[in-house]
Amino acid sequence: MRLLKTALVAGALAVLSVTTIAAYAQDTKIGFIVKQPEEPWFQDEWKFADQAAKEKGFTLVKIGAEDGEKLMSAIDNLGAQGAQGFVVCTPDVKLGPGIVAKAAANNLKLMTVDDRLVGADGKPLEDVPHMGISATKIGEAVGQAIVDEMKARGWKMDEVGAIRVSYDQLPTAVDRVEGAISVLKAAGFKTQNIFDAPQAKTDTEAALNAATVVLNAHADIKKWIAFGLNDEAVLGAVRASESVGIPADGMIGVGIGGAESAINEFKKPAATGFVGTVIISPKRHGYETALNMYDWIANNKEPAKLTLTAGALAKRDDYQKVRKDLGIE
Repeated sequence: MRLLKTALVAGALAVLSVTTIAAYAQDTKIGFIVKQPEEPWFQDEWKFADQAAKEKGFTLVKIGAEDGEKLMSAIDNLGAQGAQGFVVCTPDVKLGPGIVAKAAANNLKLMTVDDRLVGADGKPLEDVPHMGISATKIGEAVGQAIVDEMKARGWKMDEVGAIRVSYDQLPTAVDRVEGAISVLKAAGFKTQNIFDAPQAKTDTEAALNAATVVLNAHADIKKWIAFGLNDEAVLGAVRASESVGIPADGMIGVGIGGAESAINEFKKPAATGFVGTVIISPKRHGYETALNMYDWIANNKEPAKLTLTAGALAKRDDYQKVRKDLGIE
């Protein structure tokens, strides 16, 4: 009888423990704030963060905050909802000290993704856990892919123009394009043939407008390469080249991200000037950061201060395999 009672008590405690854990998971609320919710990259991050939420049973609150005012309001909103933490890709990395203060005021744990916060001195806020991208190395991969393609086409570098689609207010954007440029220069590309095309926003339309100005200003150049912050930047340059009559075999554009827009480009019946993309995994940036935040809240397991992810070059003929290898498909 005593053994039976002991077994029943142990069983009851086990059920209670499981029930308590499940209830705690249901009470856990995590925000995931992104700066441009309409962009495919951030849509994918949200999708994979949702996957983590379903697996662990916590509530995910997805918020788009395109400027600093909306971001600060979103943090207050999460605090009012009883959230315990949030992951954020900020619209402005210089908001770092304000974001940290606002998170503390609302008793929210904070982790950043994609773009790292900086302080008043412009240096990274190293105390805030961050998952980012090895921007320079990814830029170098872009540069090498372009160099390889120019060689495959038999292009003479002194006859080629380069469109640097730039968004210099974002440090990771600078690191990516400078990484590409470093490889181009090492291969013999002339600095004077690299033309800056500053974009007002990080989307395709802004890149198209910026690249069109460059192409019209240098109409004597018939062969072009293009690189920038993301796929949208390079797709904008490719669309601009098409609009001024440059054929697909006169443009080499290599993007970054592996967004749906890039995949759709590969699916077109005929090849375009968009020849490749260095795919970075939104699964890691969405799923892992959400999971890391949950573990921090539920198990007091603080994420690593800095995690940098790498990328893989995908082209028209192998993008499906590359996506599968990265766990995207």
